[in-house]
Amino acid sequence: AESEAGGSFALWPPARPVARRRGGKIRLGLPGRRLFLSSRACQDPLALKSHSAIMESAEGIRRLKAAVHYTVGHLCEEVASDKEMQFSKQTIAAISEVTFQQCENFARDLEMFARHAKRSTINTEDVKLLARRSNSLLKYITEKNEDIAQFNLERKAKKKKKLEDENKNSVEPAEAGVVESEN
Repeated sequence: AESEAGGSFALWPPARPVARRRGGKIRLGLPGRRLFLSSRACQDPLALKSHSAIMESAEGIRRLKAAVHYTVGHLCEEVASDKEMQFSKQTIAAISEVTFQQCENFARDLEMFARHAKRSTINTEDVKLLARRSNSLLKYITEKNEDIAQFNLERKAKKKKKLEDENKNSVEPAEAGVVESEN
């Protein structure tokens, strides 16, 4: 639409994702969300496809934000009852928004760590790298990782023993049948 000064203006937020070129990067924008892609990433059809899928799923993002807000609300209620204090709706909304943004940053960082290692899968080493600045969190993640590794080893050992027992039992009756036929 044309403004009175003769310039054009765009409605914000746009109804659909908008792509603008800015200094060698393409900026994809949705209401409250900006995503910058390098020109090189834009040449990769898979990168564009995944980013456009993210941008097109505004409903999914809205639902995820609602779930984070719901969880933060319940956590704030628990803290409020324990500490005998109250949180305003604005405070809960602010905590929810910061939490959601931090999760987005974590996801982006994890993706970059895996990509830097030339992997397409995020693993526990990436998560440890993300948590490296918080000693207590790093210690907790390391302990949980070791617990899971120990559990997996025990499960593998049980499975291996079970297979060996089954193989041993299936071999013994076959040998007994051979002995009977020789008599």
